[in-house]
Amino acid sequence: MRRLYLRIYLAVLASLTVFALAAGLLWHSFADHGPAGRAQEVAAMLARNALPPADATRAEHQAALERLASDLRADVALFGADRAPLASVGKPLPAPGESRESGGWVYAWGSRPVWAVRLPDGRWLEARMPREGGFPGYRIFLMLALLALAVGVGAYPLARRLTRRLERLQAGVESLGAGDLSARVRTEGRDEVGRLAESFNRAAARIEDLVGAHKALLANASHELRTPLARIRMAVELIKEGADPVRKAGLEQDIAELDALIDEILLASRLDAVKELDTDEEVDLLALAAEECARYENAELEGEPVTVRGDPRLLRRMLRNLLENAKRHGTPPIQVRVSRTGHGAEMAVCDHGAGVPEDERERVFDPFYRAGSGQGSGLGLALVRQIARRHGGEARCAPQSGRGSCFVVVLPQLAR
Repeated sequence: MRRLYLRIYLAVLASLTVFALAAGLLWHSFADHGPAGRAQEVAAMLARNALPPADATRAEHQAALERLASDLRADVALFGADRAPLASVGKPLPAPGESRESGGWVYAWGSRPVWAVRLPDGRWLEARMPREGGFPGYRIFLMLALLALAVGVGAYPLARRLTRRLERLQAGVESLGAGDLSARVRTEGRDEVGRLAESFNRAAARIEDLVGAHKALLANASHELRTPLARIRMAVELIKEGADPVRKAGLEQDIAELDALIDEILLASRLDAVKELDTDEEVDLLALAAEECARYENAELEGEPVTVRGDPRLLRRMLRNLLENAKRHGTPPIQVRVSRTGHGAEMAVCDHGAGVPEDERERVFDPFYRAGSGQGSGLGLALVRQIARRHGGEARCAPQSGRGSCFVVVLPQLAR
């Protein structure tokens, strides 16, 4: 946007420059070849009639020139066809250049311009107006320069105001894209930019309403599922004695999976709705990993103590989901590694299963996406990335030599 307002402003200045140059060229053209050129012809005829013939003496030329310039209050000079001076009144004037063939204005740096007229017999008559009369061309150029300066000074705040509104609109779009659904922009003016700001505010309000309704529906539905789930669990307890053991075990597993799914949906819904962590404290990742690995028979832990800041409950859930994923899709042993890398803490959970194809390493973090055997709810890895990003980190599926998958989480490390 900063480049945009500069381009607008420079375009205005360039237009003014072109206008000033075109006006100057037109004036110069009309001054020498338009009505002013015709005036030069008339002046040449009058001067020839008032002056003596070309072969007159210098005294006759001088006397005639003094009579001609008596009321002009100007510097006047008469030159022969060979540019030699014949007579002068007032301050001396330079002779016309050898390359000059017609009359017109003669410009010289540091002095006022001279008006030169070529007489029909080849002689040259030059006149320089007094300073109080000035040269009309200078006034025109001065007026054009002042006009360009005034428009240039006035155009800058206008261009800046326009692009500043676009910058605020861009900031609002970026805030909305970053997840701030309450982002709005101030509406100014009734032009296209103002209407664009109004459209953005309406769209942002609509998106906020839709997302809010979606979150409320998801949370309410998850809570409502708890009641029938509790009744099913109670019914299973009541029929334990007479039920088929295989069917009873399958039913208990289905209930456990349904309970875990509801728990993950609730957690995902809460992470979407609440932007701040419930708890923010120092957590030793190695100690946390040791507690979770103790729950699994084939989990091997190695690493060094690394302290991060965050919610220990969410970090524990993140590691547990990684371990459950490795247990479900891999083969023993599960290798867990905690280490420092640069300014971050890295936690890797690797298995020895079939692995994740390269084209699916990003998709496995999508909600409800199931790779390979299709086991699980498809929310575990999505929650892993969601929790990692909530703590200012990132989760990825890293390639591993040989068989198996390796999921790596990088978190900001406390300075030590």
